[in-house]
Amino acid sequence: MKTTHAITTALALCALLAPTLSQAQNATAQNALYTRSLAATCANCHGTDGKAIQGGSVASLAGMDKTYFVAQLNAFKSGARPATVMHQISKGYSDAQIATLASYFAAQKK
Repeated sequence: MKTTHAITTALALCALLAPTLSQAQNATAQNALYTRSLAATCANCHGTDGKAIQGGSVASLAGMDKTYFVAQLNAFKSGARPATVMHQISKGYSDAQIATLASYFAAQKK
């Protein structure tokens, strides 16, 4: 009887936790999609996954240090760093989005 009760309890617990696990996996997948979509906004100038064309005038973002990336985007936003279009583009990102982009590009191989 105790074994049957333990099994029933374990199954009930699994049934309760299964939706939570599924929701967590779904949230992770949505976050990854959001991050890649956000990073794709940089691809026109900085290349796919931040890998700019070698020898070009545009910086490659792939493998860039997170702290440096954040500092540069904030400098563009404030006007402290001169730019042709980045001062306008950077103003469209929130601090959280800049941090997300910094983490994404830091994780990309050069």
